[in-house]
Amino acid sequence: MSEARVDLFPSSLPVVATLSRRADAREWLAGLPRLVDELRDRWSLRLGRPYHGGSCSWVAPVLLSDGDSAVLKVCWPHREAAGEAEALRVWDGDGAVRLLRHDPEVYALLLEPCEPGTALEAAGDLPAEERLLIGADLLERLWVPPPADSRLESLGDVTAEWADLVENRMGRLRPAFDPGLVAHGAELLRTLPATASRTVVVHGDFNPGNVLTARRQPWLVIDAKPMLGDPAYDPWPLLEQVDDPFRRPDPPRVLAGRLALVADAVGEDVRRLAAWGVARRVEAALWGLEYGYDGVEVMTQARVLADLAGL
Repeated sequence: MSEARVDLFPSSLPVVATLSRRADAREWLAGLPRLVDELRDRWSLRLGRPYHGGSCSWVAPVLLSDGDSAVLKVCWPHREAAGEAEALRVWDGDGAVRLLRHDPEVYALLLEPCEPGTALEAAGDLPAEERLLIGADLLERLWVPPPADSRLESLGDVTAEWADLVENRMGRLRPAFDPGLVAHGAELLRTLPATASRTVVVHGDFNPGNVLTARRQPWLVIDAKPMLGDPAYDPWPLLEQVDDPFRRPDPPRVLAGRLALVADAVGEDVRRLAAWGVARRVEAALWGLEYGYDGVEVMTQARVLADLAGL
């Protein structure tokens, strides 16, 4: 691993390309090389070529002073990144990568590596149902009660803010969306958290790109955006992105079967999983509209999920 021949901050790197377009992130981005140098020296690291992924963090393989491998992750300081280290400590390696070191002041984490690191989304040799069950098994292990002194955000507080944004964007942008479905999505964002049967540490971004093959355990989870709340919130990105059910013939039938499979595996109500899918698709449609996407296809998906949820 030779640093001299490695460009650590190429303009094509997603975190560089993305944050260079944000006025509130350019100062941090300009200081990133200096920060990485400081962490390298302080933690006695040899840096490798950064991974080409992640729009809000710089992540690279490193060698420790004893020759062991690790991963250095330096996050742009923002709300979703604030709780990752706490969640990793709570999970303590059971289904997730281990946290080796952490500097909360600069949002830097030294992590256990995932090798070979194939993402669940890329494991096309496995049937969709098997991949869903792999994800469900990991979720069951991650959904632990929070410690009494947890500083993680409440899922209900976050989704209530999303509901306000949904209503604001609907009124301001006036898309040709079903107003009843949008209103229902906003209502679900506000009410679902309060009706959960238990409160756990949720991953927050459980998509199959964040589930990687590893050596210590067959699969480990990375890149948590953790909160405290309803476990039924977590499965939707997994269900949506494993062998996209909306690209299959007869999406309602495929989705119904997969929702039932995952709900049974994690011990949650199938209609509740579908209801969270409605809430999250409606929020995504209005978010996308704000940033130049028409949102029509996403709202069509929300309608399918609403029917499956009996809404």
